Amino acid sequence: MKPTRILHLTDRLSERGGAARHLLGVVTAQLEQGHAVAVAAEAITTAAPAGCATFTAPGLAARTRAPVALAEAVRAHAPDVIHLHTVVNPAALEWAAARGALITVQDHRYFCAARGKWTADGQVCAQPARREPCAGCFEDAAYFEAIWALTQERLRALHGLRVVVLSDYMRRELVASGLDAGRVHVVPPFVCGLDPCGGEAAAPCVLFAGRLTAGKGVAEAVDAWRLAGTGLPLVMAGTGPLREWAAAAGADVRGWLPHAALAPLYRGAAALLMPSRWQEPFGIVGLEALTLGTPVAAWRSGGIPEWHPGGPGLVSWGDVEGLAAALRALAGTRAVAPAGFGKEGLMQRLHGVYEQGLQ
Repeated sequence: MKPTRILHLTDRLSERGGAARHLLGVVTAQLEQGHAVAVAAEAITTAAPAGCATFTAPGLAARTRAPVALAEAVRAHAPDVIHLHTVVNPAALEWAAARGALITVQDHRYFCAARGKWTADGQVCAQPARREPCAGCFEDAAYFEAIWALTQERLRALHGLRVVVLSDYMRRELVASGLDAGRVHVVPPFVCGLDPCGGEAAAPCVLFAGRLTAGKGVAEAVDAWRLAGTGLPLVMAGTGPLREWAAAAGADVRGWLPHAALAPLYRGAAALLMPSRWQEPFGIVGLEALTLGTPVAAWRSGGIPEWHPGGPGLVSWGDVEGLAAALRALAGTRAVAPAGFGKEGLMQRLHGVYEQGLQ
């Protein structure tokens, strides 16, 4: 793609979380390719890559309909391409749709009113969003009506945008929710910001990396670790509402770690546990682990099977005993990074979506 002026819109410019790291990786790659890149965000908590302009834009972090202030960013940067990330404010989505923008959909908030395709009774939700079944995931009818209406607003706005998703799983969900299949493009993320040789590998452990929430399977990770009986400590890199619970259950909780500190943990870990109860849009921590040689014991959740090598390390969703068996089988082995997730090829695919809007 010839040099282009690109404006990324996001709720926050940060290093925390897979979506935030993915945006930083895309911006860095585009700067390396000679594009003029800017990021507008409501909150800026980390420095942008060198050469990237930044703008503060109130409204981009709003979870409901709210005014968004983008005039300065558009006037100053004059973008050829506008690319949204982690923006769910319907007014911002509609503003972007009117300007031929595209959006990377990184989670379920555009088509699932509840937990991320994981029902109130603890089962995988395998049906498209419909009012009656979705209401069953809520105890408060008035709250459900508000969230349902908001989710539908977001979904309607997507019909005017070109949509990028990280996995075939997410594409299927959006098409089942009514989006035109021709508008939804799969471009997986690539690993960025991890030094495969940086620092001495950490002491052997079983690793969990991510938000410490029920949806990420914190309790199931603890159960599988105990059942596996590897004799290794369970290290949890992340924070969230279950942080104190996990520490009391015996995990060594390290809190949120920058990538410079996470890479040695990956390299030293006997295996990474991923018992995601919500349906993972992709699961970038698993790809990061494999890239550094760490095997992954995971449930079949959302997009995980699309990068996982399979075999004994990939078990049925909800199977804690199977996860423990997978951990025992994998501990001490080394993994090989899967093919097809290189930065150059994936950026070429993303820019192919950009070019559709430039024609």
